[in-house]
Parts: sequence; C-alpha cells; structure tokens
Amino acid sequence: MSRRAPALPPFATHFFSLGLVDYEDCLTAQKRLAYDAVTRGDGRMTVLMCEHPNVITIGRRGSRDQLQLTGAELAERELTVRYVARGGGCLLHAPGQLAIYVITQLGWHRWSVGDFLRRWQNGLADALQTLNVQTQTLPKHFGLWGKSGLLAALGVAVKFGVSTHGAFLNVDPDLRSMRRIEAVPAAEYRDLTATQPAAKNSLEFPTRPVPSSLLSETAIPVKMDAVRAAVVAQLAAAFDCGNYQLHTSHPLLPEIAPEFPGTASRESVA
Repeated sequence: MSRRAPALPPFATHFFSLGLVDYEDCLTAQKRLAYDAVTRGDGRMTVLMCEHPNVITIGRRGSRDQLQLTGAELAERELTVRYVARGGGCLLHAPGQLAIYVITQLGWHRWSVGDFLRRWQNGLADALQTLNVQTQTLPKHFGLWGKSGLLAALGVAVKFGVSTHGAFLNVDPDLRSMRRIEAVPAAEYRDLTATQPAAKNSLEFPTRPVPSSLLSETAIPVKMDAVRAAVVAQLAAAFDCGNYQLHTSHPLLPEIAPEFPGTASRESVA
C-alpha cells in the first residue's frame, strides 16, 4: 500500500490588482520576485494582475510570420515587437487585456510545469464560467477559445524552478490590430480543429486562429473589476491557496498615467 505524501504547510498568497503598468517594468519586477522566491523557499505565491500599453511579444513557440502587419503599419500604430523567453506564440498586449503573472516555486508545491499550466487553465476556465462564458481548448495548446476566437493565452517561463510570465485574458481591448495576429499558425490550426471532436458545450471553433475578447464573445459589456474578482477567486481555488491577501499596489510596479503614448484612444473593432 502506497504512502500518501504529507500535507504541505500553509503558504502565503498575495494577489496584486494593479492598473496600467509598463511591460518592461513588469518584466523587471518579475525577475526581482523570482529571485526572492528562490531564496525564500517557502512556497509564497505572488500574483500580479495588470494591463499594459500597446506592445507585441513573441514567445518561444511564436514567429514573426504570425504577425500580419507590415513594418509601416507597426510604425503607424506605434507598436513595438519584443522577443521574450516564455512559452506561447505571438501576442499583442493592450489596455483592456488582463495580464496575470504568477511567481512561485513549483517544486515546493510538488507541481510539474504541466500540472501548473493545467491548474492555471482550469482556474481561468472556471472564472469565465462564472461570467457565463463557455470555453474550449485545442489539443497540445494551452489557452481558452470561444466561438469568436482565442480569449485567453498562456505563456510561462520556469527558471531555477520558479514560474514567471503568465496568462493574458482579453476583456475588451481594441481588436483591430489583434486580429492581424495568428494565435496559432494557420496550417497547424486547420489540422488541429479538423481532428478535434465536437465539444461537450457545443461550441464551434472559429474559422481563423485569431484573438478575440469577452466583449465580442458575449456582445455584453463586461467590467474589468468583475473579471478580476472572478479570476482571483477561481485561481485561488485552482492553486489550493486557502487564505490570500489582495493588494491594490506593489512597490516594484508603479502605475502609469492613461495618457501613456499609444493608450489614449481605442480603435473600433474590425
């Protein structure tokens, strides 16, 4: 008879609900927090939730080919492209997208990277379920899809056993530029959706592998505050957090004013 592993001791969990934060500042903060997680070794979980000014990032599974914008169009829309050491593909970050970063020591929690991603994806799916949004997944890809497109993308990095980077949930961002990005390479997407059995919730995958939003999915405005509250509750459950603390600022992440270049106005959805 196998022996059950002893229960883990309680660990601290801190959710930080922030505003608009520069992407580079967020990367720097994550590096500091990851170093702290290694040296502490106590399973502390830090979850940063924020929005970013417009920027495009390309992860380890992505390529410039997924970005259907010319150099002139990128310049006109004041979009920069940055290659980052995370999983996942090509993503556009913008106001109206909730970025969620979980920094914690996976080994302390006895999680493999796959365990961690499945918990994260399930927590996000449960959060959207509470908001009456049905989702489905593609095989061999982490992310949540609706009938209108990709609603939540996941792309993490693990270094010295500590997770950084995160998930990106489109609430009501400008979609004009986002829909010029293939969330999954088109040929790969066609193969995957062609062999995917019918979903239990009767959703059909969109014809093109493009990002979408909760607003497009439901045609009903969803408040960012409500989405954040659902995400906090369901991620806490998915990660077995127990008690957690919620904060509205972090000393490593000063918020920036809405007039930050490129964020003053929203483009129409097209």
